Amino acid sequence: MTRGPIIVARHGRPALDRDVGPRLSWREYIDWWAAYEAGGLEAGQVPPDRLIAAVADADLFFTSARLRARETMQMAAPGKASEAFDVFNEAPLPPPRLDWLKLLPRNWNVVSRIVWIGGHSLDGESIRQARARARIAAKQLHEDAAKGKVFLAAHGWFNRMIRRELRKLGWRCVYNGRDSYWGFREYHYPEGRD
Repeated sequence: MTRGPIIVARHGRPALDRDVGPRLSWREYIDWWAAYEAGGLEAGQVPPDRLIAAVADADLFFTSARLRARETMQMAAPGKASEAFDVFNEAPLPPPRLDWLKLLPRNWNVVSRIVWIGGHSLDGESIRQARARARIAAKQLHEDAAKGKVFLAAHGWFNRMIRRELRKLGWRCVYNGRDSYWGFREYHYPEGRD
Protein backbone atom coordinates (compact mmCIF):
# COMPACT_ATOMS: atom_id res chain seq x y z
CA MET A 1 0.00 0.00 0.00
CA THR A 2 1.22 3.50 -0.83
CA ARG A 3 1.09 5.98 2.04
CA GLY A 4 1.80 9.65 2.41
CA PRO A 5 4.05 11.42 2.51
CA ILE A 6 3.47 13.24 5.80
CA ILE A 7 4.63 16.82 6.38
CA VAL A 8 4.75 17.90 10.05
CA ALA A 9 5.41 21.61 10.67
CA ARG A 10 5.86 23.80 13.69
CA HIS A 11 3.70 26.91 13.88
CA GLY A 12 4.98 30.38 13.02
CA ARG A 13 6.26 32.92 15.55
CA PRO A 14 3.60 33.51 18.26
CA ALA A 15 2.36 37.00 19.06
CA LEU A 16 3.24 36.50 22.74
CA ASP A 17 7.03 36.74 22.99
CA ARG A 18 8.62 34.38 25.50
CA ASP A 19 11.79 36.52 25.60
CA VAL A 20 10.01 39.63 26.90
CA GLY A 21 9.74 40.34 30.63
CA PRO A 22 8.83 40.93 33.27
CA ARG A 23 10.13 38.05 35.32
CA LEU A 24 7.26 35.91 36.58
CA SER A 25 6.53 33.77 39.59
CA TRP A 26 5.45 30.19 38.89
CA ARG A 27 1.81 31.18 39.44
CA GLU A 28 2.16 34.12 37.02
CA TYR A 29 3.80 31.81 34.50
CA ILE A 30 0.72 29.56 34.57
CA ASP A 31 -1.35 32.58 33.48
CA TRP A 32 1.26 33.52 30.87
CA TRP A 33 1.22 29.97 29.44
CA ALA A 34 -2.60 30.00 29.29
CA ALA A 35 -2.47 33.27 27.31
CA TYR A 36 0.23 31.81 25.03
CA GLU A 37 -1.87 28.70 24.40
CA ALA A 38 -4.90 30.84 23.50
CA GLY A 39 -2.97 33.30 21.32
CA GLY A 40 -2.25 33.48 17.64
CA LEU A 41 0.71 34.45 15.48
CA GLU A 42 2.70 37.66 15.42
CA ALA A 43 1.51 39.87 12.56
CA GLY A 44 3.46 40.33 9.35
CA GLN A 45 4.98 36.88 8.99
CA VAL A 46 5.36 35.05 5.70
CA PRO A 47 5.76 31.27 5.61
CA PRO A 48 8.96 30.02 3.97
CA ASP A 49 8.61 29.25 0.26
CA ARG A 50 9.95 25.75 0.89
CA LEU A 51 7.08 24.96 3.27
CA ILE A 52 4.46 26.44 0.93
CA ALA A 53 5.84 24.35 -1.95
CA ALA A 54 6.03 21.17 0.18
CA VAL A 55 2.35 21.32 1.16
CA ALA A 56 0.86 22.74 -2.05
CA ASP A 57 -0.15 19.30 -3.32
CA ALA A 58 -1.25 17.84 0.03
CA ASP A 59 -4.54 15.97 0.13
CA LEU A 60 -5.34 16.20 3.85
CA PHE A 61 -4.74 19.16 6.16
CA PHE A 62 -4.69 18.89 9.97
CA THR A 63 -3.79 21.21 12.82
CA SER A 64 -3.78 21.18 16.56
CA ALA A 65 -6.72 22.96 18.15
CA ARG A 66 -4.51 25.93 19.09
CA LEU A 67 -4.99 29.22 17.22
CA ARG A 68 -1.31 29.60 16.36
CA ALA A 69 -1.35 26.22 14.57
CA ARG A 70 -4.61 27.00 12.74
CA GLU A 71 -3.23 30.36 11.58
CA THR A 72 -0.04 28.64 10.43
CA MET A 73 -2.14 26.27 8.33
CA GLN A 74 -4.09 29.15 6.77
CA MET A 75 -0.87 30.95 5.84
CA ALA A 76 1.06 27.91 4.57
CA ALA A 77 -1.89 26.42 2.66
CA PRO A 78 -4.23 29.31 1.88
CA GLY A 79 -7.72 28.35 0.85
CA LYS A 80 -7.37 24.72 1.95
CA ALA A 81 -9.91 23.23 4.34
CA SER A 82 -8.32 21.76 7.44
CA GLU A 83 -9.44 19.87 10.52
CA ALA A 84 -8.25 20.76 14.03
CA PHE A 85 -7.75 18.07 16.67
CA ASP A 86 -6.79 18.32 20.36
CA VAL A 87 -4.64 15.19 19.97
CA PHE A 88 -2.03 17.36 18.19
CA ASN A 89 -1.88 20.08 20.91
CA GLU A 90 1.45 20.95 22.49
CA ALA A 91 2.70 18.98 25.48
CA PRO A 92 2.12 20.96 28.69
CA LEU A 93 4.67 23.07 30.54
CA PRO A 94 3.76 22.82 34.25
CA PRO A 95 6.12 24.93 36.35
CA PRO A 96 7.51 23.65 39.63
CA ARG A 97 6.15 25.36 42.72
CA LEU A 98 9.17 27.48 43.59
CA ASP A 99 7.87 30.55 45.39
CA TRP A 100 11.31 32.18 45.63
CA LEU A 101 12.00 32.02 41.89
CA LYS A 102 11.05 34.61 39.22
CA LEU A 103 12.03 33.95 35.60
CA LEU A 104 11.37 35.13 32.08
CA PRO A 105 8.81 32.94 30.28
CA ARG A 106 11.52 31.35 28.07
CA ASN A 107 13.39 30.25 31.22
CA TRP A 108 10.21 28.92 32.80
CA ASN A 109 9.67 26.97 29.56
CA VAL A 110 13.04 25.25 30.01
CA VAL A 111 12.63 24.59 33.74
CA SER A 112 9.06 23.39 33.28
CA ARG A 113 9.99 21.03 30.44
CA ILE A 114 12.81 19.51 32.48
CA VAL A 115 10.65 18.86 35.54
CA TRP A 116 7.80 17.61 33.33
CA ILE A 117 10.13 15.07 31.73
CA GLY A 118 11.11 14.11 35.27
CA GLY A 119 7.48 13.38 36.19
CA HIS A 120 6.07 16.70 37.47
CA SER A 121 2.66 17.44 35.96
CA LEU A 122 1.00 19.93 38.35
CA ASP A 123 -2.30 18.03 38.09
CA GLY A 124 -2.19 18.20 34.27
CA GLU A 125 -1.16 15.81 31.52
CA SER A 126 1.85 13.73 32.55
CA ILE A 127 4.68 12.74 30.24
CA ARG A 128 3.29 9.19 30.18
CA GLN A 129 -0.12 10.49 29.10
CA ALA A 130 1.47 12.74 26.47
CA ARG A 131 3.45 9.81 25.08
CA ALA A 132 0.22 7.82 24.79
CA ARG A 133 -1.37 10.79 23.02
CA ALA A 134 1.62 10.99 20.65
CA ARG A 135 1.09 7.31 19.76
CA ILE A 136 -2.56 8.06 18.98
CA ALA A 137 -1.57 11.12 16.93
CA ALA A 138 1.04 9.18 14.92
CA LYS A 139 -1.40 6.34 14.30
CA GLN A 140 -3.99 8.84 13.05
CA LEU A 141 -1.43 10.36 10.65
CA HIS A 142 -0.33 6.88 9.54
CA GLU A 143 -3.90 5.81 8.80
CA ASP A 144 -4.83 9.06 7.06
CA ALA A 145 -1.68 8.87 4.92
CA ALA A 146 -3.26 5.86 3.19
CA LYS A 147 -5.61 8.44 1.60
CA GLY A 148 -2.80 10.68 0.28
CA LYS A 149 -0.30 13.34 1.27
CA VAL A 150 -0.87 14.75 4.77
CA PHE A 151 0.10 18.15 6.20
CA LEU A 152 0.00 18.76 9.96
CA ALA A 153 0.65 22.18 11.51
CA ALA A 154 1.33 21.72 15.21
CA HIS A 155 4.00 22.38 17.86
CA GLY A 156 7.72 21.97 18.44
CA TRP A 157 7.92 19.60 21.39
CA PHE A 158 4.88 17.49 20.57
CA ASN A 159 6.03 17.17 16.95
CA ARG A 160 9.22 15.57 18.32
CA MET A 161 7.10 13.15 20.31
CA ILE A 162 5.11 12.28 17.19
CA ARG A 163 8.37 11.82 15.25
CA ARG A 164 9.42 9.05 17.62
CA GLU A 165 6.10 7.26 17.17
CA LEU A 166 6.14 7.64 13.37
CA ARG A 167 9.57 5.97 13.33
CA LYS A 168 8.17 3.04 15.30
CA LEU A 169 5.48 2.69 12.63
CA GLY A 170 8.16 2.52 9.93
CA TRP A 171 8.21 6.11 8.66
CA ARG A 172 11.55 7.66 7.63
CA CYS A 173 12.39 11.35 7.84
CA VAL A 174 13.61 12.37 4.37
CA TYR A 175 13.77 16.12 5.04
CA ASN A 176 14.62 17.59 8.44
CA GLY A 177 13.85 21.32 8.61
CA ARG A 178 14.41 21.32 12.38
CA ASP A 179 12.22 22.78 15.12
CA SER A 180 12.38 26.54 14.58
CA TYR A 181 9.22 28.49 13.85
CA TRP A 182 7.86 27.39 10.43
CA GLY A 183 10.31 24.45 10.44
CA PHE A 184 9.03 21.14 9.10
CA ARG A 185 9.94 17.52 8.53
CA GLU A 186 8.85 15.27 5.69
CA TYR A 187 8.29 11.57 6.30
CA HIS A 188 8.05 8.76 3.75
CA TYR A 189 6.76 5.24 4.25
CA PRO A 190 8.59 2.38 2.51
CA GLU A 191 6.65 0.78 -0.36
CA GLY A 192 5.28 -2.66 0.43
CA ARG A 193 5.77 -2.37 4.20
CA ASP A 194 2.08 -2.98 5.00
